[in-house]
Amino acid sequence: MIAIIDYGMGNLRSVQKGFEKVGHVAVVTSDPAEVAAAAKVVLPGVGAFEDAMVELRRRQLLGPVLEAIRSDKPFLGICLGLQLLFDVGYEHGEHRGFGVLPGEVVRFELPPEYSVPHMGWNQLSIRRRAPILEGIAEGTYFYFVHSYYVAPSDPTVVAAETDYGGPFCAMVWRGNLFATQFHPEKSQAEGLKILKNFAELAASND
Repeated sequence: MIAIIDYGMGNLRSVQKGFEKVGHVAVVTSDPAEVAAAAKVVLPGVGAFEDAMVELRRRQLLGPVLEAIRSDKPFLGICLGLQLLFDVGYEHGEHRGFGVLPGEVVRFELPPEYSVPHMGWNQLSIRRRAPILEGIAEGTYFYFVHSYYVAPSDPTVVAAETDYGGPFCAMVWRGNLFATQFHPEKSQAEGLKILKNFAELAASND
């Protein structure tokens, strides 16, 4: 079973429908036991970093999410679900994240010709070909909407970058941990390929 974690933030039904379109059942759940029992876990999210951490703790979901990552279950973070993996975020103050990956989440500081949030279609530059990028060509466009981006301390976790006034990390990969700043569920056929690749991962990937 694929568990899509419901902590009150994010377009959960869009993610669920994306998996359905590629022939895989995914359950939207806020039940910690269901998350713990899932074979694969997806953490989507749209909204503020601190609010997400508060809600995950309030719903007793933080423990099961961290355990899923530690146990090397296939895990997919999307947008805010990527950002929460890092040590600290600076949206409206300084807030602790999961601390699963070293680094921080910072706001775009760009020349005035660049609007913030970064919103719309942009190209992916692949740095390491993660299993969920199977069939995705260099330069493929994906859909982004975000004002903050991750700055990993360990460059080896970066699987792909995107350029918006300079390169930034658009995807990370470590073992069975995958996370994207872009929204696969909003990225049409190419995004659906990523969801399909994730759904069909074996139990372990190096």
